[in-house]
Amino acid sequence: MKFFKDILNPLRVILWTVLVLLVILISLVIYMFTGAVKQSSGVAFGVTFSQVFAEELELDWKEMYSAILDDLGVRRLRLVAYWPKVEPFPKRYSFDDLDYQVSTAGRKGANIILVVGRKVPRWPECHIPEWANSLSESEQQRRILSLIEQVINRYKENDAIVAWQVENEPFLESFGECPDLDESFLDKEIALVRKLDGSRPIIVSASGELSSWIQPATRADILGTTLYRIVWNKTLSYFKYPIPPIFYHKRANLVKWVTGIDRIIIVELQAEPWGPGAIYRMDVGEQAKSMDLDKFKKIIDYTYKTGFDEAYLWGVEWWYWRKEFLDSPGIWNEAKNLF
Repeated sequence: MKFFKDILNPLRVILWTVLVLLVILISLVIYMFTGAVKQSSGVAFGVTFSQVFAEELELDWKEMYSAILDDLGVRRLRLVAYWPKVEPFPKRYSFDDLDYQVSTAGRKGANIILVVGRKVPRWPECHIPEWANSLSESEQQRRILSLIEQVINRYKENDAIVAWQVENEPFLESFGECPDLDESFLDKEIALVRKLDGSRPIIVSASGELSSWIQPATRADILGTTLYRIVWNKTLSYFKYPIPPIFYHKRANLVKWVTGIDRIIIVELQAEPWGPGAIYRMDVGEQAKSMDLDKFKKIIDYTYKTGFDEAYLWGVEWWYWRKEFLDSPGIWNEAKNLF
C-alpha cells in the first residue's frame, strides 16, 4: 500500500510527467534535426511575379515579364490578382494587366498558380484599394468574396491556370499590415473557390519557420510553405535560421501523416535580401548581408537537399533590377541554369 501511495504522490506524478514530456521533446528535436534526405536532382523551379513590386522598383513590368519568360525561360509562375489593380473603383473591374500576364504565360506554355484574396504576396501583405479602406470589416469581406468570384469565373476556363492559392500565409498574423485573422471568413473564401471551380487544387500557404502547417494543411489540397534562410528584425538584426534541410522534409512527412494532405511545395523560396528597409533603399553591401550571388547558390543547393520537388523563387524583380540598374547580372544569369 505504501508503495502505491509513493508512486501516486502528486509531486512524483508531476515530476514523472515533466520528465516523460522532456524525453519526448528531446527525441523529437533529435529526429527532426538529424539525418539527410536523398538529394533531389529534379526540382521544378518557378518564380513569383509581382506587378506591384516591379512598379515600386520603377521597372517596365511588361518588359521585365517578357524577360522572365523569354530570357530566363521560366515556365512556372505564381501570379497575383491584386485587389487594387483588379477593382480600382467599386464594382468597376479592370483585368487588362492580369489578362496580359495570364495570356502571355499561356502562349509560352507556362503553368500558373493564381493568388486571390486580400492578403497576397508583397508588402504590406494586405492589399486594399483606397475606396475600401473606410469600409467595415464585414463589408470588406463581402467585397472580397465578390472579387474572388470575378477572378475565378474569368480564368477558370484558362488551361494555363493549374492551381488557385487562397490568401497568403493567412495564419502568420505577426507580419504585415492586416486585420486580425477571421478563420471562418478564410473558410468561406476556400469554399467559394471550390464551388466555382472544383477541377483545380487549392493552395493555402504557411511560414516555413514561424507557424504551424496543420491549420492550412487541413484546408488545402496543396500546402505551400515558405523557406527563408537569413532574415532581419529589430531585435536580432540579421539572423540565420539554424535549421538543416532535413527538418523541412521530416516536417512535411509528419504533416502529411497527421492531416492526410498529399502534396506540399515550397511556394516562396528566399532569393532576395531581407533587411532593415526597402531593397532599393539599401546599398549593395547591406543587401549582400542576406542575399548575394554566393548565398543564392547556397539556397538553391539547400533546396535540393530538402527533398521537395517544386519551389517558387522569391525575388525575380530584384534580380532584374540589379541587372538593369546596377549592371550586376550575376544572379539573373545564374538563375537561367534552373529553368
